[in-house]
Amino acid sequence: MRKQKIIIAFLTALMLSSCGNSDQSQNTDIQGSAAETSSQTAEPEKPEPLYEMQDICTPAPKKTISGNFGKYLSNTYISTGNNYTVTDVEHITYRAYFPVEEYGELEYCFYFVNEVDSTYDKDGKNAYVGQIGSEYTIESASIADGGTDVNDEITNIQPVTFDGNENRTVEPGEEFWSDPINYEVPEGHYLVWEWTVSGECIPANATSNLTKCDAIYDEAKGYQYCDHVPLPALIGADREVKYRVAAIGDSITQGCQTNFMEYEFWAARISQTLGSDYSFWNNGLGWSRSSDAAYDRSWLERTANADIVLLAFGTNDIISGEYGGDGGNTAEEINEYIKQLMNKFKSENCSLIVFSAPPQDYRSDMEKVRLEFNDMLKESCEQYGAFYFDFASYLSTADEPAHALYGGHPNGEGGQIVSDAFIETYEKFLDIE
Repeated sequence: MRKQKIIIAFLTALMLSSCGNSDQSQNTDIQGSAAETSSQTAEPEKPEPLYEMQDICTPAPKKTISGNFGKYLSNTYISTGNNYTVTDVEHITYRAYFPVEEYGELEYCFYFVNEVDSTYDKDGKNAYVGQIGSEYTIESASIADGGTDVNDEITNIQPVTFDGNENRTVEPGEEFWSDPINYEVPEGHYLVWEWTVSGECIPANATSNLTKCDAIYDEAKGYQYCDHVPLPALIGADREVKYRVAAIGDSITQGCQTNFMEYEFWAARISQTLGSDYSFWNNGLGWSRSSDAAYDRSWLERTANADIVLLAFGTNDIISGEYGGDGGNTAEEINEYIKQLMNKFKSENCSLIVFSAPPQDYRSDMEKVRLEFNDMLKESCEQYGAFYFDFASYLSTADEPAHALYGGHPNGEGGQIVSDAFIETYEKFLDIE
């Protein structure tokens, strides 16, 4: 179900080109500002808390999920959602390397969404929330053992099929699963995803050099580095875990601008510390904002399958605001979007840990919004029974709270500090032994 659809005022102002196609009849629900829509969004007057705040010292409840999302859990902390599009693709082969959370032989199954999850860049020129992908063709797909180094020979290549076929035609806006496949990833090795696709406009991930991704544009030149790669939305595996943890946020959650293949961003650090007893699904996407998530499409729906959700927005809300809006949002507008998200996760019985907006060396007017939002967020977390994690306090100093001590995209040192603080704070809640 798609709940809490946000209706936009002045739709005609938002007629941007969809990969060269001016027909946007498939995407007519792009939202206006939170202030314009808050009166249209039902919100409980006195939400019942999910748990008392002192329950941070007791283990989180675990949900029962049916269907494929109950069986196949994320097996990598690399984000694979859609925040970009690749256009005029003809017989292009893409390849990506994934560190896995649990090694050994597992039954894998891959989930796909032919729709853009979030807006890219300030104006959404390259991709925008709810943008429908064109019909495209999967000519072939496979997984392989990438070895322990990207220079190793790729081995044990196995085809991935769809309803028993090696190829598939994907309809605009379609969501679908691959066939299951048993596959073994040896200890310390990468899982490699590879497929060949053709289409006019295919949703993709702006990987920001987090892991090795290549494409063959010219057979004679072979594989070349590629930063915009169509990928499954879920690298799923049948795993037994204590908790399904998911993080949804922007590029800081995705891990952008950290060192290549060192996987040192805070989300990866937390996943590494938790180990294979936990599934950590990173749904962070570069340039995204809370208003994108509040659009309530697949991105939000699939995140809500987690037992514990880490919610981390604010930066792009302040800088850019919602897609089609008139610029950065106010603290009140961001808080309204966050409350919509908390209400959604509450309705899906998710435990919630909400991160404060981090320092960004903003100019004074933007810094004022950040501080006001973080103050409001504390009250909203209390109202909705969510835990407030003071993310910002670990990335700055008391003397200079506006200064991003480890960079606007926190580096490996900042990522480790945040991870250590998070694990120490929520150790009992996560039932870490």
